[in-house]
Amino acid sequence: MQPRAPITRDLVLIGGGHAHIEVLRRFGMRPVPGVRVTLVSREIHTPYSGMLPGYLAGHYRFDQAHIDLGPLARYAGARLIHADVDGLDLLRGEVLCATRPPLDFDLLSLDSGSSPGLAVPGAAAHAIPVKPVSQFVARFEALRARVLAGEVRCIGVVGGGAGGVELLMALRHRLLGELDAAAGAALGLVLLTAGASVLATHGARAQALYRRALAAAGIEVLTAAEVVEVDAGGVSVADGRKVALDAVLWVTDAAAPGWPRAAGLAVDARGFVRVDAGLRSVSHPNVFAAGDIAAVEPHPRPKSGVFAVRQGPPLAANLRRALGNEPLVPFAPQRQFLSIISTGGKHAVAARGAFAVSGAWVWRWKDWIDRRFVERYTELPTMNAPSPGDEASADDMRCGGCGAKLGADTLHGALAALAPQAGDDVAIGLAEPDDAAVVRPPPGEVAVLSTDHFRSFIDDPWLFGRIAACHALADIYAMAATPRHALATVTLPYAAPGKMSADLKQVLAGALGIFDQTGTSLIGGHTGEGAELALGFTVHGYAREADLLRKRGAVAGDALILTRALGSGVLLAAAMRGQVRSRHLDAALATMATPQGPLARCLVEHGAHALTDVSGFGLAGHLLEMLRASGVGAELTLDTVPLYAGAEALAAAGVASTLYTDNRALERDIDCAPDLAERARYALLFDPQTAGGLLAAVPAARAVDCVAALIAAAAADACVIGYCTGTDPTQRRLRVC
Repeated sequence: MQPRAPITRDLVLIGGGHAHIEVLRRFGMRPVPGVRVTLVSREIHTPYSGMLPGYLAGHYRFDQAHIDLGPLARYAGARLIHADVDGLDLLRGEVLCATRPPLDFDLLSLDSGSSPGLAVPGAAAHAIPVKPVSQFVARFEALRARVLAGEVRCIGVVGGGAGGVELLMALRHRLLGELDAAAGAALGLVLLTAGASVLATHGARAQALYRRALAAAGIEVLTAAEVVEVDAGGVSVADGRKVALDAVLWVTDAAAPGWPRAAGLAVDARGFVRVDAGLRSVSHPNVFAAGDIAAVEPHPRPKSGVFAVRQGPPLAANLRRALGNEPLVPFAPQRQFLSIISTGGKHAVAARGAFAVSGAWVWRWKDWIDRRFVERYTELPTMNAPSPGDEASADDMRCGGCGAKLGADTLHGALAALAPQAGDDVAIGLAEPDDAAVVRPPPGEVAVLSTDHFRSFIDDPWLFGRIAACHALADIYAMAATPRHALATVTLPYAAPGKMSADLKQVLAGALGIFDQTGTSLIGGHTGEGAELALGFTVHGYAREADLLRKRGAVAGDALILTRALGSGVLLAAAMRGQVRSRHLDAALATMATPQGPLARCLVEHGAHALTDVSGFGLAGHLLEMLRASGVGAELTLDTVPLYAGAEALAAAGVASTLYTDNRALERDIDCAPDLAERARYALLFDPQTAGGLLAAVPAARAVDCVAALIAAAAADACVIGYCTGTDPTQRRLRVC
């Protein structure tokens, strides 16, 4: 099979805003050979601003009002990096993140939204900002809980624009539907605006229609009320008024984040990135910006989702032109636009210029428009977007006669940048490399070795490195040994040498973060190139032979304790098909990237008789191995088995990983009632796990304390899932009940 052309350029998109989701959609329909697209986003479910008030009001579910960036990125053939950007190195072409190594870029686009404008004294400490919108949902739910608990009786919204009035009306609709009549009647709602009227940027008729809706809703409107201070008791207005409020929602003009200015990008007086009519930075030609973070100098417009949506197609086109070294095409947004503002219930006001109408039919119109928009990015065509550079030429053919190894400069450059540390027991390692590494074993201890290797199942090489390291370490922990050394085997996708070095640094930096945390030294390895990223580690540890734990050793009466939820196989299989909710996958990956050394020590301290890790054979396969080796049976209570969020629904829908069918053949050794065997939860007993939990047989008398200690050690899903039964040959089976 002819390999793909190498990756030669990196297009990095910062932020999953309305313009960037259109860029992803268009690059998915027509990729650029040799160009790798990476989306770096603080959120993995981007809220659609048009439906957010309806979501807060209770008209839409979360997934109806948010666009899942995971399936969209996969459709576009793009990497999705879930991280918060806090800076740029424009000279080196790097995106800086607080918790991970920098990401290289050749072409950069910004659509990360704006920050809350909290310059008013006390606002940062006491107000609830709406920006960034992606973080407001959690703040809203916290406020809602306080209202329902009777802790908040009067709410004020500062900001009389469309965002402020819609938010307050949505909040009112939701709360009055949840409070009893007396509490609802006692709830005070106040809107404060510095202008002479609400909706100051709209026409007189639209203002009048919305004032009428606010009056009908019983909302107090304070005009000419410029808030100059916020404290725990409310707000102070410029004219001397003091407005008592239990909660203050802040919906004034947003502010720009500080990092574009700090990076050296040209910004306007408010800190927003200055761009020309082609949406390109006026100071750095390899940087583009759109949405709230951009200040389009030839065509200044308000910060509105409407304009961000309209910028998507021209941004995508000009990014493609920039990659092809072609002239950009200027974009001129419309001066007037249709604005549809909901009034809490299924009623809305529509306005364009001096024209305005209202009614329930307007809301139905808005609902139709909004649903069509979200469907454009969630109901994607059934097609596999080619990976960057599928059109390989004869010059791109790679020779495998050298073992497909990377050049020495690529490897040494990556290792020099990472500077992995070696323990005192390393005689020869990366500091002074030779044909093999040499270590000094401690006296009186035996060596414990294990190896694992697999292709990447996620787009983020740094996170993949962390998970691969955790997965490899689990075998050492399952023997109650202490890991000390690791050898890496890395396969990198075809790319220009500089790109391969950057990818190698990313994946090894992720792994080294785990190895450093666990006292494990990376002392050598092998690198090569191939069609896709793959990674593995041979891990070497020590233990006193008498202290080793094995799969065998469980006795009748032991409690079976599992430290981690099941379902990673189903979630990863669904991710490959674009069917998983990114928040469910993200939560599972965070758990998978957590080493289990403290949990293994906890199990040992509570007298574990047998120990193993749950990986490719699934819980059923690894438990059966333990039972056979120990000569006992077990009874497993199906409803106690912890599952990752979203896994059961996916299993019920028929999603399964490749190894599942082989694992299901183990049913011949399992007794289970037919009705239980039909449940999706039962199917997940056979789901192959990556970086799965530890499974231990612990004396029943110590099981409660053991689980409590595991939970205290951050194993939130740890629990007793069953008990070992007798040793009689007729009882040596696994019974699921």
